[in-house]
Amino acid sequence: MGKLFGTDGIRGIANETLDVKLAFRVGQAAAISLAKGKEKKPTVVIGMDTRISSDMLESAVTAGLTACGADVVRLGVVPTPAVAYLTIYLKADAGVVISASHNPFEHNGIKMFSNEGFKLNDELEAGIEDLILQEGDLPTKSRDGIGMIRDGKQYIDAYLDHLASTVEPLQNMRIVLDLANGASTATAKRLFDRFPGLDITYIHDAPNGTNINVDRGSTHLGSLAKTVREGKYDLGFAFDGDADRCLAVDENGEPVDGDQMMAACALYLQKQNKLPGGGFVATVMSNIGLHKFMKANDLKLLCAAVGDRNVLEMMQKEGMALGGEQSGHVIYLEHMPTGDGELTALQMLAIVQQSGKKLSELAALVTRYPQILINVAGPHANADKDAVCHCETVQSVVREAEKELGGDGRILLRPSGTEPLIRVMVEAATDEDAKRIAEKVAEAVKKAV
Repeated sequence: MGKLFGTDGIRGIANETLDVKLAFRVGQAAAISLAKGKEKKPTVVIGMDTRISSDMLESAVTAGLTACGADVVRLGVVPTPAVAYLTIYLKADAGVVISASHNPFEHNGIKMFSNEGFKLNDELEAGIEDLILQEGDLPTKSRDGIGMIRDGKQYIDAYLDHLASTVEPLQNMRIVLDLANGASTATAKRLFDRFPGLDITYIHDAPNGTNINVDRGSTHLGSLAKTVREGKYDLGFAFDGDADRCLAVDENGEPVDGDQMMAACALYLQKQNKLPGGGFVATVMSNIGLHKFMKANDLKLLCAAVGDRNVLEMMQKEGMALGGEQSGHVIYLEHMPTGDGELTALQMLAIVQQSGKKLSELAALVTRYPQILINVAGPHANADKDAVCHCETVQSVVREAEKELGGDGRILLRPSGTEPLIRVMVEAATDEDAKRIAEKVAEAVKKAV
């Protein structure tokens, strides 16, 4: 990865590590890079989430884009996948999202999509980064060379029309949707209310700029689970701040993760002979129970490095249409070029309806081994985090712990691509074993930092 772009764009704390000067420069560099070899002005679609800093950073990026000759279509607050879809729909040259996804409100980020709705290729990303880091001012346009801005909110219905078209009419289900006070507050009601057969309760749907993701959404399922249990709902879904992720809870309020949802989807598609590649792509974080389920059902499971970019690349290489992460970032390539939380919820509702089973029954297809994840504070640089993970003192502890687990568990050390953290993940036959071994490995990592 480059000096600025991580696995999911540029991230930082607003007005500290990510300020308006950098955002303006990113817009300039993107416009200049996109204009190369083209006779007409490039067009860029831009959207954002509900953070207090999103308006500020969106305005700065837009100013940079137009100053250097790019036209901009402003969508306002929308889910990240809406930007990806509408970039394709409008035949734009790129899409930009101002969001830090599931992170706290003080964080924000800038991520970009290509004209195909995918993350930028390495060459274009590197070119943009080189311009950002270049010394001196970047050249701007004047007179009629300056870009124009137009309101794109009217196009959001095209995105919602597309999502709704991916399923048959949904009915006879009582559901709860946790909007995390994030981007889905702008679209979820407009989408799910198109299905009058659903009885829907929306929670955490009043963003104020600082309450995005706070004890809400896909990273904090407690509130959703409580609402489903106490109201005797059939199931519930929770999105993250930019609505590209979705996790669920069943009728008992028990969590259902991305692995379990993909397993149910794969089995359903397999029975219909609609599963390209005979399986799907998950990540190295996927539970051992998923591997056993896939093998038992003669389904192919491939594991990519963590990150939707890595999952997508493997899906395309292997000709698979389904892939995603345990965290609920699921890609249905037949319908969308990136993960979409609202699409995931629709697909799962369709499977529950058509199977005639409760979500708890579908989730039980995958027996989840106890998994413990400990985040250890580490250096900022990716190379330094890698060095800690591979140093001999840490690896010797890992080898000893692997012997203790035998074949009934596993250990994974993974540097975070977006934060100064090293993630220690352990799976074992019991919670006690997983916790004990994870703490042992985490302590070794702490000493090596």
